Amino acid sequence: MTDRVQKICWSMMLMLIIHVGTAQDLRTNVSRSLFSDQKAGSVGDAVTILIVETSSASNDAKTLSGRSDDLSLGGNLNTGSGSGTDVSLNLGTKRAFKGEGATQTRGSVRGKLSAQVDSVLANGNLVITGNRSITVNGEEQTISVRGIVRPSDIHADNSVYSFNIAEAVIVVRGDGIVSEAQGPGLLTKFLHFLF
Repeated sequence: MTDRVQKICWSMMLMLIIHVGTAQDLRTNVSRSLFSDQKAGSVGDAVTILIVETSSASNDAKTLSGRSDDLSLGGNLNTGSGSGTDVSLNLGTKRAFKGEGATQTRGSVRGKLSAQVDSVLANGNLVITGNRSITVNGEEQTISVRGIVRPSDIHADNSVYSFNIAEAVIVVRGDGIVSEAQGPGLLTKFLHFLF
């Protein structure tokens, strides 16, 4: 063998080793198609949550009750002088109660944030968590989402609506000057604590 043929053989062996060492494992990509959109499906993948929540509740209650008791007692007393003395006693009680109550609540939350897949359950559902914090002029708003998503509910653009999240916990908090101004003062809090 000539020196040139040996160099070619060594070069081909080296290229084969490099190719095998950097090749992709097809088993990790078996669920991903070359022709479909990339959707979240494994731990660490990101998914966009579209928060569209509207809630409305109302409750009305009326109570009426009443009770009336009348007791009458009458009698004639004769003292023997010919004129009788009439004695009568009337006793009456009355009780009435009337109560009314009504409650009504409405809420609406809209937003968009990215969440990450924390774990994949045995049935293939994804456990996700996501947080987003925005601060504008000293006002901080934090949105947190946690829940379970079915892969079939994830759209082609890798987004899912919040109402498709099972066991969803959506928390929106605000902290800053506006939220402090809306709350009661220290004296009011102290009086509420006492009474």
